[in-house]
Order: sequence, then structure tokens, then C-alpha cells
Amino acid sequence: GWCPLSPTGAQTTQLLVEPPWKPAVLWDRVKLTCQGSGTVGATTWYKDGQRWGQQGSDHFKANMKGTYQCCRPGTGHSPPVIVSEDWLVLQVPTRALLEGDTVTLRCRG
Repeated sequence: GWCPLSPTGAQTTQLLVEPPWKPAVLWDRVKLTCQGSGTVGATTWYKDGQRWGQQGSDHFKANMKGTYQCCRPGTGHSPPVIVSEDWLVLQVPTRALLEGDTVTLRCRG
């Protein structure tokens, strides 16, 4: 799939995950939200590199395991988000972590 970038390429598209843990797991009914200063309502969704699901909406419910990305004209592709269907996962917060931060890990099954 092709998604035009802005001329500067400075802005980035982000993919927010609810609940905010990674790896995301299917049984959490993961909701993905595409954010970026690109055109609102022109979001294209990809799963495993293929166009997927409803185009245009900024929100998407992940209903299958896979690697998801969104794309907005003007800000381009988001980093990938993996949704797994593992029965047991060790999760970390999706927020950026720095060395020395105290981190809560979740072991879930």
C-alpha cells in the first residue's frame, strides 16, 4: 500500500493502543487509534502489510491477530503494533521508557 508523506516528512503518525500494554492481546478487545497531524478521516489501515478493515475511520478494533499499522496522508505510516493471541503474555506499558524508570510488568493469562 502507498501513503503519501508530507514534503518535510517531519510529522509522524502514531498508533495508540487501548488498553495501553504491549504486546497487545486479542482477548483484551484491543482498540487502535490513529493519531497524526495528517488529514483527519483519511486513515488507511493495514494488517500484515495489506489494506484491512474500514478505511477512513481513525479508530479500529483489532479482531484478528497480526501486525497493524495506520497511515495518514501528510504524516505517513505509523510504527507497527503487534496483536497476539498468546494465552500467556508478559506485558509492558506502551509509553516510552527510559533507563532508570520503574516499570510495572503484567503477567497475564
